[in-house]
Amino acid sequence: MKAALVGTDGTLLHEARRATGRERGADAVVETILAFAAELRAHGEEHLGESAVAAGVAVPGIVDSEKGVAVYAANLGWRDVPLRALLSERLGSLPVALGHDVRTGGLAEGRIGAGRGTDRFLFVPLGTGIAGAIGIAGAIEAGAHGDAGEIGHIVVRPDGPDCSCGQRGCLETLASAAAVTRAWAAASKDPGADAADCAKAVESGDPAAIAVWHDAVDALAAGLVTALTLLDPGTLIIGGGLAEAGETLFTPLRAAVEERVTFQKLPHIVPAALGDTAGCLGAGLLAWDLLSTEVSA
Repeated sequence: MKAALVGTDGTLLHEARRATGRERGADAVVETILAFAAELRAHGEEHLGESAVAAGVAVPGIVDSEKGVAVYAANLGWRDVPLRALLSERLGSLPVALGHDVRTGGLAEGRIGAGRGTDRFLFVPLGTGIAGAIGIAGAIEAGAHGDAGEIGHIVVRPDGPDCSCGQRGCLETLASAAAVTRAWAAASKDPGADAADCAKAVESGDPAAIAVWHDAVDALAAGLVTALTLLDPGTLIIGGGLAEAGETLFTPLRAAVEERVTFQKLPHIVPAALGDTAGCLGAGLLAWDLLSTEVSA
């Protein structure tokens, strides 16, 4: 868990981290979130001379932002947690905004990160899985049911690996950091090898690593071209663990996307700028947005 006190201009005034401890069960994780938030608020009162005026929280899985409910998260084992109400109660009736982790990170990247100044963007973090956040005019489009941006489940190779969603050949089974880790561990016959090791081997000219990397980049380009055909973003922001490979990823990826487009306009393809602070910053922006909405109402 990452947490921060965020100023009106998006400045991180104080940061803290804590183990999620999901092995303790869903109830214990929720209690840790509540206690962490209360401690953060107390830190502001003691060290910054004033209390937080609103809170934002971003969680994975299925999120109903309107109702403030964390609907489902397989990794955390929870269902229908009224997180906004629980947090508000623990924080003395403070206004609380609840968001989806990827969309919240995308909000921060779009407003104050790599997408600053662009009207339409797509944020795609490449981690254990692949998700997406669709940025439109300073806000993130959640979709009619809160599921917009699930680019990781675009099928790019119908005869590809089975995906946990029930389909075959989904983008995240081929181009996520986890997928590259699996492929490189098999190709190198080193069960401890990961995607970062593969990137280093690519840079040193290892033919097996280059083959694994090319397959992942090719699949990623296919998924991204489908997304940009539908969304026509001005900027495509790539983040997550795989993006840490820098130009080892971006140079072939830009070329592969350019090779695939026909009538589509090429977006700027850029690395994410905020790293793993994007979620904290985005949650802070959700909180400030909540306050501005209340004031205007």
